[in-house]
Order: sequence, then C-alpha cells, then structure tokens
Amino acid sequence: MTAKIIDGKAFAANIRGQVATHVARLKADHGITPGLAVVLVGEDPASEVYVRSKGKQTAEAGMNSYEHKLDANTSEADLLTLIAKLNADPAVHGILVQLPLPGHLNSDLVINAIDPAKDVDGFHISNVGLLGTGQKSMVPCTPLGCLMMLRDHHGKLSGLNAVVVGRSNIVGKPMAQLLLGDSCTVTIAHSRTKDLPEVCRRADILVAAVGRPEMITGEYVRPGATVIDVGINRIERDGKTKLVGDAHFESCAAVAGAITPVPGGVGPMTIACLLANTLTACCRANGLPEPDGLTA
Repeated sequence: MTAKIIDGKAFAANIRGQVATHVARLKADHGITPGLAVVLVGEDPASEVYVRSKGKQTAEAGMNSYEHKLDANTSEADLLTLIAKLNADPAVHGILVQLPLPGHLNSDLVINAIDPAKDVDGFHISNVGLLGTGQKSMVPCTPLGCLMMLRDHHGKLSGLNAVVVGRSNIVGKPMAQLLLGDSCTVTIAHSRTKDLPEVCRRADILVAAVGRPEMITGEYVRPGATVIDVGINRIERDGKTKLVGDAHFESCAAVAGAITPVPGGVGPMTIACLLANTLTACCRANGLPEPDGLTA
C-alpha cells in the first residue's frame, strides 16, 4: 500500500486564499480590517524567522500586522503593560506572544494576561476550559489545522478511532478535545504508554505529536489508517541537517492510507490557521457571522 500524501502546503494556501477573500469583504462591506499584533521578546533566530513569516502572510491576506520587538531583558511589568495596551486597542483583534520567552518571564502569567477574545494562539486558560467543555473558544492553531485536513480527507469523523501520541498543552490535549468534538473515540497515548505500538494500531486516525524524531514507525500503523505527523525535528544524517517528523515517513507511508509529510504537511497550516483565528476574532468582536470552514 502506498499512502496518499496530504499536501499541507497546498491546503494552507487555500485557507489563506479564503481568509483574504473574507478580509476583502469585511473591508468593502463594513470598513473593518482585522489586525494581528505579534510580540517578540529577545533575539531567538528561529522565532525571528517565524515572526517575519507571520507578518508577511498577514499582510498578504490584507490584514494589518503590528510587530512589537522587545529587548531580551524586558521586565515582566513592561511586557504586561504592552499586552494591556493591545487588549484595549480596537484595531487589534489578535494578540500573539511568541514563545519561548526569556527565562525571567513567567509564560503562564503573560499568556493569561491576553484578552481571551484576542488570544489567537488559544493558550489562555479560559480558552482551554471553553474548548474542553465544548463551548465556543479560540482554538490552538496547529490542532485546528490538523482537524481541517482530517475533515477534508475523511468527510465526517464521527465514530472513527483516533489515537493522539503526545499530551502537550499546545498540541496533544487540544487535538484530543477537537477529535472528541467531532465524535471520534479518542485515546491519548505518550512515550510511557504500555504496548504503544499495539495501542496505535487500533487507530483509524493516528496523530504523532510526541516530539521524538521518527519514533512512530510502520509497525505502529493499522493498514489504511491516516497518519498526521505534527513533529518537526532537525537531525544530522549523512553529514547534512534534515527535517523529519515524529513518524518515520517511508515505513509509515508503506502501510497508511494517507499521511502528512515533513516538511510540507502540518507546518504550513499553523500560520494559515493563525490568520483564520484572527479573522474569526475580528468577526466575533464586531458581531458579524464567522467565516464558514475556518473554525472548529
């Protein structure tokens, strides 16, 4: 069996196109432009590249992009003051504080200072609670992107067995909640799960989000299952740096019915869903209908 490749790059481009269309309509019909504020503390090279990409794609979608770059030694009080200012700014509909933060800053305190309605990362404790109880919330971008791709591939997910390998607050736990919301039977597994390959082989949908390069091999995959690989790991192979996922692509693709590659799978969906969340937040703030197909 050769798995169908789920092209996240193409899917993300389609999502960005839908967002741009809705943004143009908001501008034309209501004179409203969604705005996304991104806060970067310090000079982490990977974070800087990611923030530039976010800013570029925000502008390409027709939104306003507000970037706030702060010194690595910025005090917690100054950062919280900036967040309060952005919370009160009606031109800002989404606020994202780029993680990780320098060690002297309390990430939980900072994230929970963001207005939950503007928390487009979906990390605020209020949004976590709303998602967990099946209420309207802002949903973390990466799990939202995974859900969109699964819905597109399978149609209805109701009744399918899903195994999520990983229990992080950013991916594993919200992914499980979203799959429950679509009436899957969900198991959360992790590196300490007994007989992990056997548990994974029960899955119609297998989400690899454990943070270990190529840990999930073909023996973990039920024939015909869909494998969503959330991992992005840099490894050295044959003297070169290579990006690989949490799933061993070749062995999994030989068994699975469909699989996301790394790179080009889940990764591009994260920023696309960030833009979708900003649009959703803008619509909610202005009492307008939410865009179809861009929310959970």
